[in-house]
Amino acid sequence: MIHSEKFKAALAKFNEENSNDPNTELVDGVQTPHEWVDAHRLHDWVLKLKPEADEALQLASCCQHIRRWERPRSDYPQNRPGYLKWRADLKDFHAETAARILREVGYPDEMIERVKSLNRKEGLPQDKEAQILEDALCLTFMEFELESFAKRKDEETMIRILRKTWKKMSEHARNAALQLNFPDSIQLLIGKALD
Repeated sequence: MIHSEKFKAALAKFNEENSNDPNTELVDGVQTPHEWVDAHRLHDWVLKLKPEADEALQLASCCQHIRRWERPRSDYPQNRPGYLKWRADLKDFHAETAARILREVGYPDEMIERVKSLNRKEGLPQDKEAQILEDALCLTFMEFELESFAKRKDEETMIRILRKTWKKMSEHARNAALQLNFPDSIQLLIGKALD
């Protein structure tokens, strides 16, 4: 585990930023800021996939969606180009927000640039750490958001989403996903998507 003062300071600042999310979810009976929860879940998945994850990868996992609520999807056209523009802008926003914090706590430029690269998921799939981050994002979605997402979408849309998610994942992450405890309705959807 990484225990440097800079690392602890960066995590504290990321947590502070994400605790300002006005969107909350119920966790263990307590309404908790969504992005704070999401960052912890993502970091947990990174460590499950690679317990010896280096400092840059751990930092990137804790700030991947930092202050995401400030760039809502509703601010962009509700079409495919609008969605792609939103996603591209988010990557830059998260990377630059994280870079500012990392600079404030004293990280060198080389580490900041590496975290930004991971935030943007550059070099996929050749960059193995970027792939671990992508895997962790997919697994976080599948474990914690898939069921509620499926309640808002029709079956055809869900099958398409699951196929796209599966395609992004490494074999290691796919095996981890198959070990998750899904309700029967989700197991059925996954079966259809992978058929």
